[in-house]
Amino acid sequence: MSNPHVVIVGAGFAGLVAARELQMAGVDVEIVEARDRVGGRAWTEERMGRPLELGATWVHWMQPHVWSEITRYDQSIYPSPFCDDAYWITGGRVEHGTEADLDAALARPMAKIFEDSREFFPYPYEPLHVLDESSGSTPELRERFRAADQGSVLDCLKGGDFTQEERDLCDAYWSAAYIGDPHQGSPLMAKQWAALSDHRLSLVDEQTLRFKLTHGMRGLYENIAADLRCPIRLNTPVTAVDHRSDGATVTLGTGEKISCDSVIVTVPVGALPTIEFTPGLPSGMRTVIDQRWNSTGCKIWVKVKGHHSILGYAPTPHKAAVFRSEFFMDDDTTICVGFGSHHDAVDLTDPRDAQAIVDQWRPDLEVVDCTGHDWVADRWSGQAWATLRSGQFTNGWHHFRSTDSRLRFAGADWARGWRGVVVDGAIETGLSTAREVLRDIRA
Repeated sequence: MSNPHVVIVGAGFAGLVAARELQMAGVDVEIVEARDRVGGRAWTEERMGRPLELGATWVHWMQPHVWSEITRYDQSIYPSPFCDDAYWITGGRVEHGTEADLDAALARPMAKIFEDSREFFPYPYEPLHVLDESSGSTPELRERFRAADQGSVLDCLKGGDFTQEERDLCDAYWSAAYIGDPHQGSPLMAKQWAALSDHRLSLVDEQTLRFKLTHGMRGLYENIAADLRCPIRLNTPVTAVDHRSDGATVTLGTGEKISCDSVIVTVPVGALPTIEFTPGLPSGMRTVIDQRWNSTGCKIWVKVKGHHSILGYAPTPHKAAVFRSEFFMDDDTTICVGFGSHHDAVDLTDPRDAQAIVDQWRPDLEVVDCTGHDWVADRWSGQAWATLRSGQFTNGWHHFRSTDSRLRFAGADWARGWRGVVVDGAIETGLSTAREVLRDIRA
């Protein structure tokens, strides 16, 4: 009797980890990847004189799945720098202080945004736990939880005595963190981030913006790929998936068809329209695909003359919401990273756009180069990291967690823990989905 055969669509972290897990269980695996490389939305490449992360960047020892991979492959980390000078725009003017001053100004409004995180997420990796009536939650708590998925992450600052400065700082923070319009972002996502970080803003920042891999993300994804004995077919897009209760057929762009016992699709929501599913996906999934996530923004790397230890915050609708120094180069330049909520507002390769970003805070600095990758315009992603719109926390991502056929979905978009911003969720779903497929096959 032949071994079970599984096709994995996508060679990002979720696909690579799922393949490794299935391979260890003796399953024949085949990965098909539309891009010419592995890694997905993690991509370390030499740009502007050093390796830069065009996608996912930061890691932390409190992210259990990625830390396991760091341990497995003997990788090391180092910190992003703290900044000497912080600038934030409020009421049309630029304020100046230290990074500690900025953090202190954020503390009070962010505590309001994180309110109820302990009650809503007693088990942060079971994000919908309180909606389960068998959990012991009260009807009143379940109603408050559902209500907290409506409106925007900034709505709670409209009342009370919050200042314009506090609202502008939070607008900038969540524009970058949600990599999209903060006025459309689900409040529950911020509260879950707090729960994943011991309900402390300082730890949220540390987990999402402080520590990087010494050898880059490629130090993980290339090592995982090297552990695989299965074929990884690059430049091989998938156009259709026919899924049944006893197997599946995957159609490639060349017209080739692959029959398999199960298929794992790791394509993010923004690129799912590139695949035709037969039978069609259920209505809950289709609604999410039609709506898309709130991840409409961009990440840009900017090189400026001189060594400058700076941090900038700017609220919607500025070109970039958060901007900070990352690398001090030997040629007396500084490479900074910036995040904006709308990818179509910035040409990531045009120094004039980069200069306009820097001018928001420091018009005396001169841009010499810039780079990035537009993930939203990329056909094979259609989005940056997955962040949820209002209503999508309780009615969105979880629809993809189970199917009634041999089709399974994996990827950071569907993670129970860190759904966006870091790769921990992709690794999490790669593991859990592979185990689901094994149970299907063995049954």
